[in-house]
Amino acid sequence: MKFRLILACVAAVTISACSSSPEDVDTSRVSDVEAGYARAQSAMQSGNFNMALQTMQALSTQYPFGPLTNQIQLDLIYLYYKTGDIDKAWTTIDRFTRLNPNHQSIDYALYMRGLTNERALENFFQELVGIDRADRDATKAREAFDDYAELVRRFPDSKYAADARQRMLGLKSRLARHELAVAQYYMKREAYLAAANRSKYVLENFGGLPETEYALGIMIEAYNSLNLSELAADARATLQQNFPQSAYLK
Repeated sequence: MKFRLILACVAAVTISACSSSPEDVDTSRVSDVEAGYARAQSAMQSGNFNMALQTMQALSTQYPFGPLTNQIQLDLIYLYYKTGDIDKAWTTIDRFTRLNPNHQSIDYALYMRGLTNERALENFFQELVGIDRADRDATKAREAFDDYAELVRRFPDSKYAADARQRMLGLKSRLARHELAVAQYYMKREAYLAAANRSKYVLENFGGLPETEYALGIMIEAYNSLNLSELAADARATLQQNFPQSAYLK
């Protein structure tokens, strides 16, 4: 009987130790994470994004699970974006949205994905000499537009929705200019039907933008070159109605 009592006491002590030790360790780990996170936040607020990024990366590696895990990942998205590491920003966004499809900050992740795709559009030479390279690949512009469209559709009341809508307007203009740059390329090579079709696409998909004036001008010239006088007249009538002062009417 005494032996059984001793075994029971030992078991009780062991269970007590097993239940209390992890708690002590977890408290220490949480304290370390919070201290590191506070340092990273301080660096972010002071504009030292590289230092903040180093600290956040260390926290993410050392403490992959915990109460601040998701917030650290969200901050890493922002820091990768601010420091220009587009590939890592995309990777972190995709991982976060895949692992946390119902997280309360999914709208922020979508917004940052749109911003990151827009950042991918930037070109050093364009910024340097002020050249509008509307003729270059528009894939990232379309992806950014789709990101913002998904944000507005799923979270119309999000605090990021208003800016997303404004950015969508700018991206639509950019995509329209891309199509018109291609149409102009076809015109130079006398591929008039292809040029007219590109311009028609702008009218059908980007109506209401100033770029539609140029699209109609290309259509008039292209149809006249193809001796399609009726189609040219229709395009001219549309131009007259919407842009009565247009230089393309002369």
